[in-house]
Amino acid sequence: MHVRMSKTGDVAQRGGDAEPLLEARGIGVTLGGHGILEGVGLTVAPGEIVTIIGPNGAGKTTLVKVVLGLIEPVTGLVRRRPGLSIGYVPQRMPIDPVLPLSVARLMTLTIRRPRAAVLKALEETGVGGLIDAPVQALSGGELQRVLMARALVRDPDLLVLDEPVQGVDFAGEAALYELISDIRRRRGCGVLMVSHDLHVVMAATDQVVCLNRHVCCAGEPETVSRHPEYERLFGRKAAGAFAVYTHHHDHAHDVSGDVVPIGERDPGHTHDHTHSRTHDHRHTHDHDHTHDGGRDA
Repeated sequence: MHVRMSKTGDVAQRGGDAEPLLEARGIGVTLGGHGILEGVGLTVAPGEIVTIIGPNGAGKTTLVKVVLGLIEPVTGLVRRRPGLSIGYVPQRMPIDPVLPLSVARLMTLTIRRPRAAVLKALEETGVGGLIDAPVQALSGGELQRVLMARALVRDPDLLVLDEPVQGVDFAGEAALYELISDIRRRRGCGVLMVSHDLHVVMAATDQVVCLNRHVCCAGEPETVSRHPEYERLFGRKAAGAFAVYTHHHDHAHDVSGDVVPIGERDPGHTHDHTHSRTHDHRHTHDHDHTHDGGRDA
């Protein structure tokens, strides 16, 4: 399935044209004899935010590595706009606890930039005061902001963020989502982001792609204002950073949790499920995902 993402009208595009930053078609990946992705496609245009969600093992991180050119697909192709600059925040960045490493040094490990440019990027993400701090002393939220600045110092046309809010609490998650939205608005860059949550995404997301080795469904998220229980739980400002995505899958799950085509589900498995994060919100699809917040393939 190929998903064409629509551009939001209130974001200025770089160069004023509609040429996609990135386009993937028919992507298939096999690792260790196992199929990881099959027939996956998506397009990211300048100035839009595309969020990839899906259960553990769905292939989300693998798809990111394919579009970055880190993994060669066995089928399909990836087209990147000529001269495309990409800023990447990986899902994990192991830091040796005894290695002397300052934030400034981390920022320039793979690219040379003057201190002024490094400081400017750190200030953009709200951590300019940490430029000389040891990386090992950073909190989870501070490290994510530093890694975001490290991606921005490249002046990217496209930000690729693999679970950028991992390791932070709800308030920190909302603040990071607001930061990403502000970066998109200021810079006009595209954003391709992986989210670990199956149902709640950044409110500024233009399109959501639900992946389970293939594209199960795709669409626009609903605003949290349509779910007043979020606002009651977390407050209007924090809740405004989030949106709910309602799945419209082309498959169901049997009583063992295995994926089966619609119509072949166990006859006794006919009730609609209500999913919960830390709240009650009802989804219209009639199956359940097993999700523990773990990491993806």
